[in-house]
This record gives sequence, structure tokens and C-alpha cells, in this order.
Amino acid sequence: MIKICVVGSIGSGKTYISKLLAGKKFPIFNADEEVSNVYKQKSIFAKLKKTLSKYIASYPIDKQELIQAISSNQNNLKKIIKIVHPEVRKKMKLFLQKNKNKKVVIMDIPLLLENKLHEPEDVIICIDANQKLLDAKLKQRPSYNKKMISILRKIQLPIEEKKLLADFVLVNNYNKKTMQLRVKELLGRIVIND
Repeated sequence: MIKICVVGSIGSGKTYISKLLAGKKFPIFNADEEVSNVYKQKSIFAKLKKTLSKYIASYPIDKQELIQAISSNQNNLKKIIKIVHPEVRKKMKLFLQKNKNKKVVIMDIPLLLENKLHEPEDVIICIDANQKLLDAKLKQRPSYNKKMISILRKIQLPIEEKKLLADFVLVNNYNKKTMQLRVKELLGRIVIND
């Protein structure tokens, strides 16, 4: 099995590129989606409510409550990570187990390098993007929160470091046709067709 791991900055287009890489052939593990699913678990709600009782009040967990908790004290992010990340790791292990006979799996995990979730044989693709284009894309998101993005960027490795650790650097210019061609060409270099 070839594990293609997609990393990059917030807003660089990791999920979009992951979907292009997967096409209709390969399964994707999307860590952000898994985090959202974990927040829906009653056991996680109970742990977060106990740890952050001042902020977490309603089930299912309201994203605004989490943002409020993190914005008012950045240490709360560490507390949330401590509760949520082990659950996401379990989901990742199950995904890999379930897809162990697949030729390729795509791993869309924003903190892959930071949490050392990769193996030496994994193929790491770093998505790079022009900062102005990236910021413009982020501002278009309905959930855009400048302070939150700044806090989240602090827990990520700088993009230059990610590029050094990557096997491939893919520059996202946010043009669909160009990116489809670039991804197809890159996939051809990684996956040898039978």
C-alpha cells in the first residue's frame, strides 16, 4: 500500500488536492472530518465539558463554544487536543486496517508532521500557495476567524520546514484546470500503473 500524505498551511487546498489525488479510485482519510465526527460523540462531549466547563455547555458541541474557549486561553487548545487527537488516531488506525489491501490511500492530515504520524516510506506532498491568494481564500470561508487562524498556525510547522520534509511540493494556484493537470502528472510519478 502506498500512503500519500497531504500536508500544508491552513487554506492551502489540502482537502481539494486530496480529492483530486483520490479521484474515484483511492480512499481518503480526512482528519478534519474525523475531528468533526469525534465532537459528536457523547463521551468526548462529557470529557470536554468536564475540562472546559466554563465554555462547553451544549450537546452536540457548538463550534463557537470551542472557538471561545481557545480564543480566551490558548492553553485550552492543548486540553482539547489531548482529548480529541487520541480518538482521531484510533479512527486513522481503523481506516488503514480496513484499506490495507488497497494499492493507494490518501491521508489528509493537517498536523501529520507535527504529530509524527508518518512512516519513512510514506509519500509526503506539501501543498504550497501564494500567501495573498491563500489569505483571500481563507477570508471567503463562512467560519473565517482571524484570531483562530493565527492560533492554529502557531501549532503548525512553518511551511518552509514542511517543504523540506516533503517528497514533493505542489504549488496550488487555485486554478482548477491547472491543478487537475498537476495532480495527474504527480500521481503518474508516484503510482506506477499495473
